[in-house]
Amino acid sequence: MKKIAINGTGIAGTTLAWWLREYGFQPTLFEKAPEFRAGGYLVDFWGPACEIMKKMGLFEQLKTKSYQIKNIHCFDENGRRSSKVNISSLITDNYDEFLSVKRGDIAETIYKACEGIDIRFGTSIEKIEEKDKTITAHLSNGTKENFDLVIGADGLHSHIRNIAFDKSEYQEYDLDKYVAALSLKSYDHYEKYTYALSVGEKRQVARVCLDQDETLIMFTLDADLVKQFPATLEQKKELLQKSFNNFGWETPDILNKLDDVEEIYFDKVSQIRMDTWHKGRVALVGDSAACPSILMGLGSIFAIVEAYVLAGELHKAKGDHNIAFDQWQHRLKDIIARKQKVGLTNLSVAASDEIVKKYLSTITVKISSTPVISKFIGAGIFKDPIEVPEYK
Repeated sequence: MKKIAINGTGIAGTTLAWWLREYGFQPTLFEKAPEFRAGGYLVDFWGPACEIMKKMGLFEQLKTKSYQIKNIHCFDENGRRSSKVNISSLITDNYDEFLSVKRGDIAETIYKACEGIDIRFGTSIEKIEEKDKTITAHLSNGTKENFDLVIGADGLHSHIRNIAFDKSEYQEYDLDKYVAALSLKSYDHYEKYTYALSVGEKRQVARVCLDQDETLIMFTLDADLVKQFPATLEQKKELLQKSFNNFGWETPDILNKLDDVEEIYFDKVSQIRMDTWHKGRVALVGDSAACPSILMGLGSIFAIVEAYVLAGELHKAKGDHNIAFDQWQHRLKDIIARKQKVGLTNLSVAASDEIVKKYLSTITVKISSTPVISKFIGAGIFKDPIEVPEYK
């Protein structure tokens, strides 16, 4: 039985652990945070990810946590409505299964299904030493353990990637944008099942009303508006207040509620690309190796598919990681690279203020080619199918 260490308890890490246990391996999950953290922004979920969740027996459970976004309302920065689109039929026509779910709810559903797996919170892999037949993980608590493999599932800023790979072996493509995501309680401008977007120069504000008690907000701003990365909650609030203080629409009401916000996700928008996802006894899965960017909206799907196929190939190769890693990458690398490339082009257009403003006025007749909407209905560009192999 192979002992496999996984750094990170997000969607990629927990999905991988679940399937490894299913195939008789012994996974151990390490997580730097002291406890599991749910919540998070809304992501779209379809196709191969739905198929894999069904194989895990978790799809119906996840479905109960989903939201059916029916309308998209677009405004300029002064609050003037540019368009109003009902996307229900467009989604139904294009997808057999399509869910909008909070990223944290996906992670939590899979995490709870990992009961019985060795999961160590407050402990992460700090350093690794690869030997002939094992790899030693030096842990943040001062101890060390031997494993057969180490998997980095620790996201965009992956520590495992940084310690196992040379900087020349991966590229981070910066989209010159930052995003801030947060949740508001009892928001006054409640519109059920509606995604609303206000677009201005160098700035965008979006909101999704989930229910009467929760509204998700996402700010997008150009990198030149961020002089210094905000490290603390107060610094994030201060930056948003300063950057959006003269922005119209509902933004003043949103900013007035920031004092009550206890957590803000803030990060730059970028992609991670690598020629090779593995090296020796180390492999990277999910955003660690192929982050599509938060605005592209495919990270959760990539994570689940990559984790499922990696576990399946290890099972098929009877634990021979050299064979499994090569086959895993052979199956997925090219198609994910294509999706990243198309998504990068699409987002560069979607993030352009002039292009967005141009399209908003004609969105009802050009819905299939509107970049800003592609995140929600795919717009055809993300429908290049990813095959889900059968390993059992």
